[in-house]
Amino acid sequence: MIEAVGLTKRYGKTVAVDDLSFTVAPGRVTGFLGPNGAGKSTTMRMILGLDRPSAGRVLIDGKPYAKLDRPLRTVGALLDAKWVHPNRSARAHLQWLAKSNGLPDRRVDEVLDLVGLTKVAKRRAGGFSLGMSQRLGIAAALLGDPKVLLFDEPVNGLDPEGILWIRQFMQGLAAEGRTVLVSSHLLSEMALTAQDLVVIGRGRLISQSSTTDFVERATENTVRVRSPHADKLGAMLLDKGFTVRDDADGALVVSGATSDQVGDVAAAGGVVLHELSPQRGSLEQAFMQLTGDSVEYHTDLAATGK
Repeated sequence: MIEAVGLTKRYGKTVAVDDLSFTVAPGRVTGFLGPNGAGKSTTMRMILGLDRPSAGRVLIDGKPYAKLDRPLRTVGALLDAKWVHPNRSARAHLQWLAKSNGLPDRRVDEVLDLVGLTKVAKRRAGGFSLGMSQRLGIAAALLGDPKVLLFDEPVNGLDPEGILWIRQFMQGLAAEGRTVLVSSHLLSEMALTAQDLVVIGRGRLISQSSTTDFVERATENTVRVRSPHADKLGAMLLDKGFTVRDDADGALVVSGATSDQVGDVAAAGGVVLHELSPQRGSLEQAFMQLTGDSVEYHTDLAATGK
């Protein structure tokens, strides 16, 4: 488990992280989300002892990172995929890390195989693509078979097959009972990957909840319905107190009702339906709704024609 309590980081007059408290539970993938400049990277660096908090503390399984014995056996992290000597081979890089934490050489070959880099293990890491570097970083994070894993933008540079692989891989790690915290800007991917979310803005906690609860709390669920008698159906739904608006293709979008309720109204009025489908809000919609005030630089999409 990761537990942050009152975590604060100041750089002169700038407050990067402001009295931030949250927990990351084992057995689940937790997404760590926020706009650019929200303090995500600074927070992850404080979790790993790379930055000292100005106030507050972070505990990993009840201990600060600095007090962990052979930390790679407890915590694995990918913060910067290019953090590797460019002239070292992938295997040499991992062997160096393994030796520093008293890990056997056989573990190096095991993690190379896990991330699919066995065939290029002798190649210089400086010649790796970003996707290959990401895989090497993940291999380094797994080296000590740790209980706690932190990934910062782990799908950067990966092709669709690689993105699917890392998604399933992280979910598999969580299913083994590990604590998995992953930061990403790809909200559509986080919606598929993370069961829980920690969302921050301007260094402060905005929300900690399950992904489902976060989306449902911030967005409106509607029902889309098409019928050759849309006008009649619309009037009937309005009479029941539901909100109805026309969609661009002639369908009706109903708020305040379930698909069962819309279907019952149509059946009672003898109205034929060609479509009846619940429409759920997306993680992207919920994120924009709840973090809009925390975005440092706003873009006027209407002015750009998008």
